[in-house]
Amino acid sequence: MARPERIAVRRRPLQRWAAAVLALTLLALTLAAVLGSWRQTALVVSVAEESRSTDAYQEAAYLATEEASLLQAVLREPDGEERERIDTAYQRTLTAIQSLEAQDARQAAENARLEGLQADLVPGVAEYLRLLDEDAVADAQEVLETRIEPLSTELVSGLRSSAEGRTARYTARLNGAEQDSGWLQWGTVLVFLLGLAVLALVGWSNRAHRRLVERMAAHDALTGLPNRVAFQHCTDRAVLAARSGSGRATVLMLDLDGFKEVNDNFGHHAGDQLLIEVGRRLRAALRAEDTVARLGGDEFAVLLSDPDGSGGEAAAARIADVVNEPFVIEGITLGIEVSIGIATGAPDDDTASLLRHADIAMYTAKEHRLGYTRFNPGQAHETANRLTLLSDLRRALDADEIELHYQPKVSVRSGEVIGAEALARWRHPVRGLVAPNDFIPVLEGTSLVHRFTARVIDQALAQARRWLDEGHRVPVAVNASTRCLLDRSFPDVVAGALRRAGVPGDLLCVEITENTVMADPDRAIDVLRRIRELGVSTAIDDFGTGYSSMAYLKILPVDEIKVDRSFVRDMATDHSNYVLVESAVDLGHNLGLKVVAEGVEDDPTVSALDGLGCDVAQGYHYARPLPADDFAAYLDRKPARA
Repeated sequence: MARPERIAVRRRPLQRWAAAVLALTLLALTLAAVLGSWRQTALVVSVAEESRSTDAYQEAAYLATEEASLLQAVLREPDGEERERIDTAYQRTLTAIQSLEAQDARQAAENARLEGLQADLVPGVAEYLRLLDEDAVADAQEVLETRIEPLSTELVSGLRSSAEGRTARYTARLNGAEQDSGWLQWGTVLVFLLGLAVLALVGWSNRAHRRLVERMAAHDALTGLPNRVAFQHCTDRAVLAARSGSGRATVLMLDLDGFKEVNDNFGHHAGDQLLIEVGRRLRAALRAEDTVARLGGDEFAVLLSDPDGSGGEAAAARIADVVNEPFVIEGITLGIEVSIGIATGAPDDDTASLLRHADIAMYTAKEHRLGYTRFNPGQAHETANRLTLLSDLRRALDADEIELHYQPKVSVRSGEVIGAEALARWRHPVRGLVAPNDFIPVLEGTSLVHRFTARVIDQALAQARRWLDEGHRVPVAVNASTRCLLDRSFPDVVAGALRRAGVPGDLLCVEITENTVMADPDRAIDVLRRIRELGVSTAIDDFGTGYSSMAYLKILPVDEIKVDRSFVRDMATDHSNYVLVESAVDLGHNLGLKVVAEGVEDDPTVSALDGLGCDVAQGYHYARPLPADDFAAYLDRKPARA
């Protein structure tokens, strides 16, 4: 019995030592777990601070971009409401930049530089507005392009670059949080072995903090949807699974058409509520296994569980149906539309390529108002070519590479030349002479078309002035795009061109298409009326191919209609075309309009037009579009109206 007692005696110190070691170990591990929890809390705060800092820079960049847009808009409508918002926009941008110091004092020098750029805009903007007040539109445009836009571009680029840097720091801190979370999990296991009660408390605390960090890292705070980082991770997994033969990765990129107008007209709160409702509708329209994310702004994305890669169109159709339904936000009914790009990954595609393809398809759908479209390689090629072409066009306008050819407009009855249509050609230094169909459609999708049209009008009127000095009175016709016709400052551009050329208004005709008028009939009618007040005549080009309403046609302030060549070309042999041309001539004359037939290529067509009483003809039968010197020679050979 003694031995067991001695053993027991001996064991008590060992037990005490073991208990002490256990207690100390438990205490140390508990303290470590507590410290880990505190660290997690600090990381959450740090992540939140980085997120606020990033948001602040992004907000400043957005305000700077908005300010630049307002300045550009004022050029088109000097008396518009945008003029009154410039000072407010400037102050909001300056305040946002000044507040960046409180967000990140480490970037004091860069913030000071950005604030300096904003301050440097003041004299240029003042000069720009003064010139607009004096109706010096061309000079104002030069100030905008040479003094204001470079500063604005540098300012926005600096703000965006700073925002990207903070995003990288934000991501790095999130990665650190994930690593720390892993270590804490091991500590939790050890604490569990030493004391279940302590483990339950510490484990619960750690898991709660970890879930908070992970949710902040992976979800959009406004909609609760996965954010861009989480969506990219999900897409990464889908792409890897597709490479192993487990289905296909299909991505849909979504952009809301009309969201900016909601923000501008009803405020950002209404815009935020709209985004929340869009997120809810997207989740309801898709399956539980599909991933819906908000990437930022009004851009959403969907990752489909798509075994054979064919489900994109069906999902896009469902999304379009639910998003295009009216939203009721705070008692206000709002209508928006959605543009969707669809891309299914090929076996060798990576995540970046897949997302880029969906993005390109989305912009294609948006540009062509398709609702949704699937990516094809031609879209990427088309996008690259379009950007290159726009860059070349900007240079071409600066280098004076745009030249005009002139096609005569001839009286059907007398055969005399009564005018000419000015047709733009681009003398490209590498590609040679570029036809208008190859570059005009690209121009019409950008604000560059305003500058291009002004240049064409100036050149056409200068040529009309030279012909007038040589004894030839030849009115010139110039085509105007939808953007120009809907720009309330366009009549001022025309008036300025007439003054510079020193010619009367009746030496210019502005041609528009039916579809151009129908884009916004009320504004188009107002602009056309102001153009006619200058003595300038107006014409509807390609008549018969659009969708104009007779109700508008009878009140449009136009002087002539031009019957499209597709009807005129075969009218001598095709009875249906003959009847259509006859109807157009009768309609035009009954409305008191001159009628011009395009695409006249032979004598039988001229005879048929003469029999119908058509006023003017234009086409290869008389002459192809000619350079100015060749047209002058043509005038010397043909009779012209004095």
